[in-house]
Formats: sequence, C-alpha cells, structure tokens
Amino acid sequence: MEVLTEITNVEFGKMINSAASALQDNAEKINKLNVFPVPDGDTGTNMTLSMASGAEYERAEDDTSLGSLAKATSKGLLMGARGNSGVILSQIFRGFANSVDGKQTLSARDFADALMGGAETAYKAVMKPTEGTILTVIREAAAAANRAAKQTEDVVEVMHETLDAAEKALAKTPDLLPALKEVGVVDSGGQGLVIVFQAFYGALSGEEITSGNVDNAGLEAMIQSMHNAGVQGDLDPQDIKYGYCTEIMVDIAQGTTYDKDFDYDTFYNYLAGLGDSLLVINDDEVVKVHVHTENPGAVIEWGTHFGSLRKVKVDNMRNQQAEAAEKADKQREAEAEQAAAKDLAVVTIATGSGMQKLFKDAGVTTVLDGEQAPSTADLVAAVNGTGAKQVIILPNDSNIFMAADQAVDLTDMPTAVVRTKTQQQGLTAMVLGYNPEGQLDQTVDAMSGTISDIKSGSVTTSVRDTNIKGLEIHDGDSIGILDGEIVVAKPNADIEAAAKALLEKMLDDDSELVTIYFGLEGNSDLADAIVSYGESLDDELEFEIHDGGQPLYPILLSVE
Repeated sequence: MEVLTEITNVEFGKMINSAASALQDNAEKINKLNVFPVPDGDTGTNMTLSMASGAEYERAEDDTSLGSLAKATSKGLLMGARGNSGVILSQIFRGFANSVDGKQTLSARDFADALMGGAETAYKAVMKPTEGTILTVIREAAAAANRAAKQTEDVVEVMHETLDAAEKALAKTPDLLPALKEVGVVDSGGQGLVIVFQAFYGALSGEEITSGNVDNAGLEAMIQSMHNAGVQGDLDPQDIKYGYCTEIMVDIAQGTTYDKDFDYDTFYNYLAGLGDSLLVINDDEVVKVHVHTENPGAVIEWGTHFGSLRKVKVDNMRNQQAEAAEKADKQREAEAEQAAAKDLAVVTIATGSGMQKLFKDAGVTTVLDGEQAPSTADLVAAVNGTGAKQVIILPNDSNIFMAADQAVDLTDMPTAVVRTKTQQQGLTAMVLGYNPEGQLDQTVDAMSGTISDIKSGSVTTSVRDTNIKGLEIHDGDSIGILDGEIVVAKPNADIEAAAKALLEKMLDDDSELVTIYFGLEGNSDLADAIVSYGESLDDELEFEIHDGGQPLYPILLSVE
C-alpha cells in the first residue's frame, strides 16, 4: 500500500463528511447504549446532528485551505452542538482546529498534535471530568497517535493506531464507570467518537464504511435540522442562494430510465456542483438525496439515470422564508412587549404542550420544544430574541447544561444558567424564585435555592432487561425514577402501580405538596387514583393535578 504522508484539504473534507454519515447510520445503535432502560436515549441523535452541522459548515466554507476548513467545522459543531456529548465533540474539534490553524496540509506529526489539542480542550471544557466517558476515549486515542507519529510518517498508520486505541479505551469504559458495568454497556459518547475515528480511517485508507439503512429517523432529523438552518426568521428571502430544498429517493438499477451504474463519488460530485446542504446516503438498493439547489429538475433527472424514483419532494425555501420571517417578526414583537415590562427574561426548554403552557403562565419569556435537545445556536437565538437586558436559561435537563453554558458565552446580553435537571424543578424555580424586576445574580441564587426543596419523580416504560443496584427490570416494566435513580419496577406496564410506589418513596415527614403532571399516555383518572393513594398515606398532603401533555412519561411527580 502506498504511504500517505500528508492530509490535504480533500482528505480532510472526506473525513468530516464520512464521519457525519457514519454517525447518522449508527445513531440508533448509540441511542440504545443509554444506561437507563428508558425510551429517550438520544446521544446518537445529538452527536449526529452536531456533526452534521460541522460538516455543513465545512462544505460551505469558501476558503478551502485545510486550516480554514477545520475552523469552519469547529464553528459548525459549536453552533450545532446538542446534548453534552455534542458539546464535548465540538470541543474536541475546537482544540483540533486551533492546532492546525494556518496549515495547508497535515503531516502525521501535525495530526497527532491536533488530536492532543482536541483532548486537552475537551478536558478543560468539563468542570469535573469523568473517566469512562468520551473523554477517556479521546485521551487514549490522542496518546496513541502521538506515539505512532514518533515511529512513522504514514498518516494512515497513525490513524489506524488512533482507532485501535479508541476501540480499546471504549471497551474499558465499563471498568472505569460502575454505572456502565452494572448494566453491561459501553459509554455512548465514547462509542460515537469511535465511529467518527472509524470513518476517518476509512476516508484515509480508501476502505470507506458503507452506509446503512437510509430510511431511519436519524437521517430525517439531519435533513430537518439542515432545512431549518436554511429557513429561519432573520434571513431576507432574497439572500437565499439556493432556493429549492430538494429530496429524492432512488431505487438503484431499477426502472426504464436506468442507464448508469451507481458509483457514490460520481453521483455525489455532480450533485455537489448544483447547490449546498448536500446529503447522499445509500445502501445496496436505495440512495437518498437532500440538497438545496436552484435547479431541482437537474437533481431529479440525475437520479433517474441511476434507477427509478421512489420519492420526490421540492420546497420553495424563499416562500417558506418569507412566512418564517413574518412569523418571527410577530413573535419578536410579542416577546419584546412582554420583556419590556421586565429587565430579566427567562428562556426554558419544555416537552409537552401542557408543560409549555405552565412555563409561559409562570412568566417564562421563550419556551423551546424539548423533544429534540436544542443546539447552542437555538439557545443563542432564543436568548437574543427576548429583547430583555438580562436572561436566565432553565435547561430542565442535565444533558442540556453544556450547550446552555456555551450559549452564555455567545449571547449579546448578560445571561446565566439555573441548573434545573427536570421540568418539575424548572416550574418550582419559576414560581418560588423568579423576580422579573430582580438583578441577574440575585435571581439566579434565589431560583437555584428552590431546587433543593423539591423531589422530582417520573414514570415510564423500560425498553430492555437490566439490573440496576439490585433492582431487576424487564422489558415492558413500568419504572419509577426518583431524582435520576430508578427505584421502582412494576411488571406488565402497570403505570398506576409504579406511580403509587414511587410516590410512597418520595414522601417523608416534611412533605406538604404533591404535584402530578399526566402525559400523553396518562389521564386525569390515573392522576386521581394517585391522589387517593397519597391521601391514604398522609391525609394532610395537598395535591395539584396538571395536564402536561408530555410524551414517553405518563406521570411526572414533584413533592415539596
């Protein structure tokens, strides 16, 4: 095999876009590595969308020098980072980009140094680094790259040693983190980084990893994310360079128009000349395309050469943008009027129409939908859009903490994060601690102080068999989670039994108020049954019931 002694801008582009594709292909695999057997594991989706944003910025960068492409990738990952795993991935590439600034090509030594820079930056970004996570994987991988670069100038060999060390480090994560060992999984963020390195090795060695199922939810999420990035309220419709969002799905080597055998590079390169925001994902039977272009007809015609069209979808993004701009103007006017009455606004993330309304009623200025973790850019736009002099972010999910912290550094006004881990904590902080006329620091302290006085519980359905701290859990069991720990498991999806058992564990002699939020899979009768049981345990308790409308969790509980 010919020795490759440098990475050019061409190889770098292939590495980044291969990584985005590989993460998309494996998003569900990564999601299923969630320590808890709950149905909302989203590490794979978050890393996929974060990397997709990095790849999008890389493809759109006009300066094609390697250093500039790395910087663009880093910026895209920063703005698109979702969840803690996505933020850490963005920090790895931030350190990488800083190391290669101004370089036209990367030698084996340069590449190893860049990985070391990525590891150092990622560790610095985490207040209390935990071993047995993605941090361990990048540290071990970078160290291996450094050792290999002392022995060879072949960047493929260095990448091979990097990947090998990353895979070994991933395999060791359960030995370093007891929670992983107990349930028999490796770290999900570390798995995502290994997939990135597998794609890097494939791009450099020519052994590119083939794509998987093109119809999975991960690809749809990527497409939606890229489309949303092209249609947003602050852009003049006439400033959109490529106005038609075009999607096609082609059954390869089928139909009467088929006259070209499918070759990924040939297929991709032609489409790359027609626009931007290009995604091409394929398996042996189907290829799916998303592209923003001025010539959707050419995209469609190109597809017909390789097979029969199964799906065609074309949206006029300029029309959509005009509608989005009008909607954004109205929303800004309403929020500005609301914010004008106060110096201090609040941005929060909530899931469920009822929960979102409760936050609005409590005085929150802007509520972001939490069914998909918001990106750093989403949070920045929300904060800047409040029109207030100072802003507080309530994440209501520890997985959003790091993206919120990044947003604080990028906003136009003084902003702080109150580290609410649940929606119940967020509502309590708003009701008991928020003062719209208060100063930022004092209000943050007051809201943070209310969190310690509340217990948060949730009921959902297990999606796999496992054993956590001696509690045997089966696929389909109803499980009760108290402040981040599974404490109840009831068979046969018995939500009511799990909710009652969970409530009993939440109560103590100081308990005064129980609030019940029933979700899409719950109802008021279920809430009433929980109230009756609670009253039988303590007839002095007060109860409130709200229709939260949240998915996946039929019951949320708070006890104060």
